[in-house]
Amino acid sequence: MSTSQAIRIGQVGIGYWGKNLLRNFSTLANAEVTWACDQNAETRARIAAQYPSLQTTKRFADLLEDPSLDAIVVATETPQHYVMAEQALQAGKHVFVEKPMAQSVEQAEHLVALAEDNDRRLMVGHLLLYHPAFQHVEDLIRKGTLGDVYYLYSMRVNLGIIRQRENALESLAPHDLSVALQFIDAPPVAVSAQGHAYLQRDIEDVAFATVFFENGALAHLHTSWLDPHKMRKVTVVGSKQMAVIDDVEASEKVRIYDKGVVPRPGELRYADYAEAMTVRSGDIHIPRINMQEPLRLECQHFVDCVKNDTTPRSDGRNGLAVVKLLDAAQRSLAHNGTAVDV
Repeated sequence: MSTSQAIRIGQVGIGYWGKNLLRNFSTLANAEVTWACDQNAETRARIAAQYPSLQTTKRFADLLEDPSLDAIVVATETPQHYVMAEQALQAGKHVFVEKPMAQSVEQAEHLVALAEDNDRRLMVGHLLLYHPAFQHVEDLIRKGTLGDVYYLYSMRVNLGIIRQRENALESLAPHDLSVALQFIDAPPVAVSAQGHAYLQRDIEDVAFATVFFENGALAHLHTSWLDPHKMRKVTVVGSKQMAVIDDVEASEKVRIYDKGVVPRPGELRYADYAEAMTVRSGDIHIPRINMQEPLRLECQHFVDCVKNDTTPRSDGRNGLAVVKLLDAAQRSLAHNGTAVDV
């Protein structure tokens, strides 16, 4: 593809999150959205009025059959992600699919194989990997500023949106699972998860999951759509420093805590090991981060990868790694928290 030619995009699913994707893809200089597909007639009418140049349809086949389309964005409900991404890849289109990319490991592996066999870019919407605040903390980890990452924990809770075809873990956890895989430099080995369904039968409204890594690090996730607070927070505890990312904060999204526990000199003289440790409590640093809309950065990255024939940061294999953790978590959830190997 010529680097000067805009890629032509069709999008399926223009609902709660899909409308934000459409807004961002439509404003990129090197992309042109030509199709918008949605089953809801009112949604199609609204999109037609807002984007007069767009063709709207309720038939996904219209997008698959258009030879001028380079890529398809899948932003439907989770149960439709796999089948639509599969059809788009089989039609020779590059694919951006919202998280999670599939609901089983076998489905995710199939999508990865399809993309690689057909030399198509497959990118999953792991938004936080493009978020400047999270990228800042990742840079600190890579530089060794935080030291060894001992553990991290996240809280992604709110009152709503209540899903009917996926539980809170499946809906919310992919964000923080993708971050855990990026922040902790070791393979995950097992997952334990517990939760409960209060509002709908067999659809957990709240779930707690712990991912165990080969190097002893832990990642603990609290997900819920039945909570009085709106929280989007990740805390990373390292051997040298600690970091808190609070995405609900308007401006001061990252705080670095110069805190830790270190051995005292001559610790072997102490009979009690705890007495040989000293707690260090230093300054709190709030870095200045050049914030840009993460979703726009994510959309631009997909377009650039298609145009330049490069691998997306959140490619199909990254999506597969998250699906493997979700799969283990769901099986653990069904067995009341029994740890399941990844």
